[in-house]
Amino acid sequence: MTEPVSSPRVALLVTCLVDLFRPTVGFATVKLLEDAGCTVEVPLQSCCGQPAYNSGERDHAMAIARTMLDAFEGYDHVVAPSGSCAGMVIRHYPELFAGTEDEARAADLAGRTWELTRYLVEVAGMTTVDARCDATVTIHDSCSCLRETGTREQPRALLASVEGLTLAEATDRDICCGFGGTFAAKYPDISAAMARDKADRLEETGADLALAADLGCLLNIVGTLKRRGSRVEVRHIAEVLAGDLETPAIAEPGR
Repeated sequence: MTEPVSSPRVALLVTCLVDLFRPTVGFATVKLLEDAGCTVEVPLQSCCGQPAYNSGERDHAMAIARTMLDAFEGYDHVVAPSGSCAGMVIRHYPELFAGTEDEARAADLAGRTWELTRYLVEVAGMTTVDARCDATVTIHDSCSCLRETGTREQPRALLASVEGLTLAEATDRDICCGFGGTFAAKYPDISAAMARDKADRLEETGADLALAADLGCLLNIVGTLKRRGSRVEVRHIAEVLAGDLETPAIAEPGR
């Protein structure tokens, strides 16, 4: 566990998907970080460069990533409500810039970047949240959370403090949903089949609500669930932990 910093200055890595499709996840993340005693800022930023990196466009990815090295200079920590974008910075920036003049800056940023729930538990020392959710929920573990940011038990530890919430685990909770960065675009038939399997396993839990820490996974999952008329709703975990259940669930009409 990292030693906590008193009132750390934290930069929010908003992520493109949150900015474009679900800004409430960003607001929920700010609330959670401020509840944890952080001073939160949102510096001007860009995409993390993952789509270009996954497509083999290394020069393009490096050009994008350099804007992020500049944007997050000087902050105690950088936190993302996304295992995927955090994983790009943590795991792939050091490799991307190895042997270049920005190698040290990339390694420094990687060491200061965290997925949200892991940061709250391991750095900020948060053990409980002030939230209520009268529902049975299930969690999908994204590939990046598991394999790039070391996030598995932290979201469950925080959800355990949410009043009224019951957790029902899916049998395939740590298997890819089929989104996988550019995987869904490159292999749409395989991706769709994986999403159908994921939807089957989530429905088998009997949960009212499916959560994840990556909006890409959630958008992929909710599309499959809604096309089959499923009653299971979908939210980013930050919204539940921050107590935001007023915002309609993803792909649900406004209330």
